[in-house]
Amino acid sequence: MTALTVIIAAYLIGGIPFGFLIGKMRGIDIRTVGSKNIGATNVFRSVGKSWGLLAFALDFLKGFLPCLAVKILVSRGVICESWLPLVVGILCVVGHMLTPYMKFKGGKGVATAFGMLVALVPSLVGVAFAVFIVFFALSNYISLGSCMAAAFLAIGVWFPWLGTRGWHDLPQAILVTLISIFVIWKHRSNIKRLVSGTENKIYIFSKAPKSA
Repeated sequence: MTALTVIIAAYLIGGIPFGFLIGKMRGIDIRTVGSKNIGATNVFRSVGKSWGLLAFALDFLKGFLPCLAVKILVSRGVICESWLPLVVGILCVVGHMLTPYMKFKGGKGVATAFGMLVALVPSLVGVAFAVFIVFFALSNYISLGSCMAAAFLAIGVWFPWLGTRGWHDLPQAILVTLISIFVIWKHRSNIKRLVSGTENKIYIFSKAPKSA
């Protein structure tokens, strides 16, 4: 098993468009409704809560499982390249964002990046997830929670705390920062809608207001 084979497999696994497939299974082309994004948030809005949660779980696992598997193989000496778990995680996220199965148009990568980072730096991600929950619960905007969690990761990974080595592990710090910035960049349309007040809310922690 060569490093190149593992990297290619990670990209192809990351590229599986679970949100699109779930929508199709329910008779909905997720690319034509809502935000037209194939990620879990649009599935949640356009197909249903349970289907959105399923899409999130599957997108999470395609970042978590490959990264964790390679990390275990490295720790057992089966694979020599100590840098490979991080690269595999990154390629899973890139695969989701630029899926080869849909003309390189994919989702925003939040759930897949979350899975990758849980495998790599679980304690840091635990705090980032708490940041996500707080901002989502207060605003009912998944996009705002996602961007704030990504911003926290981009900064927090540079400090040697919560299981990370900070700037002493430059490859990890740089790549986590880059992927966090990329996630925020993929949310640029959501950010515009947040600023203009037209972003859709999702009510999980509170009840939706009754329409007039």
